Amino acid sequence: MSHTIRLEINKRTLSIEIGKVAKQADGSALLRYGDTMMFVAATSRKELKEGKDFLPLIVDYRENTYAAGKIPGGFFKREGRPSEREILMARQIDRPIRPLFPEGYFFDTQIVGLLLSADLESEPDTLGVIGASAALYFSDIPFTTPLGAVKVGIVDGAYVVNPTDHELDRSPLNLTVVSNENGIIMIEAGAQEIDEEKVLEALALAHEENLRIIRAQKDLFASLDIRKREFTPKAVDAEKLARIEEAHGPALLEAMQVRGKKASEAALAGVREAVLAEAPEDKPEDRLELKGLFAKLEEKLFRRLVLEKKLRTDGRGFDDIRPITAEVGLLTRTHGSALFTRGETQALATVTLGTFEDAQRLDSLGEESKKRFMLHYNFPPFSVGEVGFLRGPGRREIGHGALA
Repeated sequence: MSHTIRLEINKRTLSIEIGKVAKQADGSALLRYGDTMMFVAATSRKELKEGKDFLPLIVDYRENTYAAGKIPGGFFKREGRPSEREILMARQIDRPIRPLFPEGYFFDTQIVGLLLSADLESEPDTLGVIGASAALYFSDIPFTTPLGAVKVGIVDGAYVVNPTDHELDRSPLNLTVVSNENGIIMIEAGAQEIDEEKVLEALALAHEENLRIIRAQKDLFASLDIRKREFTPKAVDAEKLARIEEAHGPALLEAMQVRGKKASEAALAGVREAVLAEAPEDKPEDRLELKGLFAKLEEKLFRRLVLEKKLRTDGRGFDDIRPITAEVGLLTRTHGSALFTRGETQALATVTLGTFEDAQRLDSLGEESKKRFMLHYNFPPFSVGEVGFLRGPGRREIGHGALA
């Protein structure tokens, strides 16, 4: 049996239908706003894989061209790897959801968002977050914090919640805001020069609308008999933590303030190995527990450094700036190049100028468009002293390139 939430936002109805599609998923939501429709499913394993000390959350998002009544371009006439926009949308769903799982929940979890219909007026960006919230909240997965998400623009001097695509073209502000009941938890924005007061007013308006979406979810949840699966996070052994702090706390605090990335990593690794040495090699569960306690102690000492001593982890004060240099014309045959260095962080940038023929053709859901400015961000493994294959750009590289 399905249940539906309906809200009026900017003269269009937002509907969230729970449990209509994907009966085998732990939770699902079918959303409609205008004639744009999205489906989101949430599934989480009930068996815990041993040795994991993090939340293995996968968020996938797809915009198939059939949603806009189009056939994909290219020889195969079929969608392949996710586009840059799909990756950015998946990251936008992931960011507000990930920190709200209960601490210690390390079960494999996947959220899948599919754009099923696109009217090319109601942007689907916020529907993914709302759908993920509903799919998780109305499932037995121990996710108990519903979210709301809206966009805000300014059209002809007036604030507009969830502006249409044409309205956004005329807006100096494109602001996406995600909230839980306690406040705003994520902001993503693009804007022309705009007064700070206007941004603050837009944030307040967005949060008010988000609270309506959140209350609607909570009202429906209260009327349903949904039982969350039992999950009790492993309690931190306070006695063991205190014993580790007494034995290794001073050395760890000293190691955290060592200057130089490699020297600091070596000092921290030395303390970590000293802590792990207290557990026998043939007892991996004990070593995993000590690893978690070490992380807890590191977090505790880090907070103490920042809040009490007003120091960063390498011993610098908040206003201590590492040496900065910028060198231009480093590469001989590029159109432009620069090497930027701040402490041990370096960025090598190049620029290439082309003709209109070099613009990137975007095979999107709407009218075919072209991209004339392309910023590609690469994060090779050697930049952090690691070993890895040089393959295509990952989600992080695409996300950072979009932010830059």
